Amino acid sequence: MERKIIITEDGSNSISIPELNVTYHSVHGAILESKHIFIEKGLLYQINQSTSKQINIFEMGFGTGLNALLTLIESERLGQKIYYETIELFPVENSQIKLLNYCELLQRNDLQKTFEQLHHCDWEKEIKISETFYLHKTKETLQNYKTSAPRNLIYFDAFDPNAQPELWTEEIFKKMFSMLEPGGLLVTYSSKGTVRRAMRSAGFIVEKLPGPPGKREIIRCRTTINGK
Repeated sequence: MERKIIITEDGSNSISIPELNVTYHSVHGAILESKHIFIEKGLLYQINQSTSKQINIFEMGFGTGLNALLTLIESERLGQKIYYETIELFPVENSQIKLLNYCELLQRNDLQKTFEQLHHCDWEKEIKISETFYLHKTKETLQNYKTSAPRNLIYFDAFDPNAQPELWTEEIFKKMFSMLEPGGLLVTYSSKGTVRRAMRSAGFIVEKLPGPPGKREIIRCRTTINGK
């Protein structure tokens, strides 16, 4: 499938797939969206709630690597050790990686080589990216992905339910639920009624939150703690 670089409203680049009528991030701002949903409502919220010395994250869809980059920045800022596992069946091409302007807009040009390392480091292997951030990338579908390690947090960043309905089912969310430790969180941009119902049927406690620019609501859901 053809993938094109696009410029979103906050000036940050993203990628579109015309054939599927989807973009990797919100056209209203790639960085704004990722910071709001995955960092502020996911990572920072979970760090404040968790007593774990290490935060274990699973990301559905590595994509442009923006979520991983923002998480790495926070891990170093806070001195928080993070183990980050992600799956991606169709990695972004090198020619397009070079056009992603996240480090420049974040005023972190010092991280450009690190950002490229996130993309180019070995797959199917744990890689130490920094003293606080470890990355493990897997080329696999979500349906076939297997792990035994419990997670504190899931970034569920699959393509829109209209484009990939098979990834937004009760069966998939039951799998996500089983991957999380008690009190673990899942955050995602989609707040469709069918998605919320699938999450609740899988056992999640579902919370609607205000969204980033251009998005009225997002979802943060969690597993129970001691039955609550």
